[in-house]
Amino acid sequence: MSASLISSTRYSELSITTLVNDTASEGLACEHGLSFLIQYAGRQILFDTGQSNIILENARLLGINLAETEAIILSHGHYDHTGGLSAVLAVAPQATVYVHPAALNPKFSRNNSRVRAVGMSDSAKKAITNKAGSGKVLWTEAPTEVSPGLFVTGQIPRTTDFEDVGGRFFIDRDCREADVLPDDQAVFFKSANGLVVLLGCAHSGTVNTLNYVAGLSGAESIYTVMGGMHLLNASLEQIRRTIEVFRQYNVRKVGLAHCTGNNPIEQFEKALVDRCSRCSAGMRMHLSGYRSL
Repeated sequence: MSASLISSTRYSELSITTLVNDTASEGLACEHGLSFLIQYAGRQILFDTGQSNIILENARLLGINLAETEAIILSHGHYDHTGGLSAVLAVAPQATVYVHPAALNPKFSRNNSRVRAVGMSDSAKKAITNKAGSGKVLWTEAPTEVSPGLFVTGQIPRTTDFEDVGGRFFIDRDCREADVLPDDQAVFFKSANGLVVLLGCAHSGTVNTLNYVAGLSGAESIYTVMGGMHLLNASLEQIRRTIEVFRQYNVRKVGLAHCTGNNPIEQFEKALVDRCSRCSAGMRMHLSGYRSL
């Protein structure tokens, strides 16, 4: 991808609303999951759908009409990011789904001797396969433009030597074959203030993701990073080095969510004073404008 693909000719208003997260503003529901609603270039785009149907009620309470959703991007195939998909598609059947093919694979996690299924529900898989037949599913193995100037990364290269990009994830119930989650992907676009990156869980590594997006976009700095950063069980060294990369990219706004973890969140808030916020459901970040072709 050439950096010129997201060059700017004009700006308009945009916002990012947290519809689902592990925490919520008063009056809204929370769950272990994530969903962002992006209002960009006059379009309404969802990035993930949370674990269940609470996305519908939270959207209603926030005055958001999900029936106007034109695109749904899935960060990866875990249940806590895809569980509300069939419910959203029931009210927005015209929406195009952007998903990596591996997101539909069986997915399991193991914690000591406990094994549980953590992949998409049957209803979410069925919703995708039904839409694929009508051409309303785009398979995102490579960088893909969702709306002029707004992209999903597709599969992210893992190049750092300090990020834990593994975990107790498998594609078989016997937990013999590791799931390296090739379906993990992020969203990026340019605003009037600079590059914006949205993360689902960053199973590919937060730094790997930022480096890849910087290369794709040609950006030397990143204005905003929001989402889950998969740091819950990270070492102090990994957290420290991740924060240092945020400094190197001069990230001005950091939205901490979901699988980032309480201790890493506190470390970010201590190190990047006045730059961090917590993405509870109901939080809306207004940016000064998006870039369009």
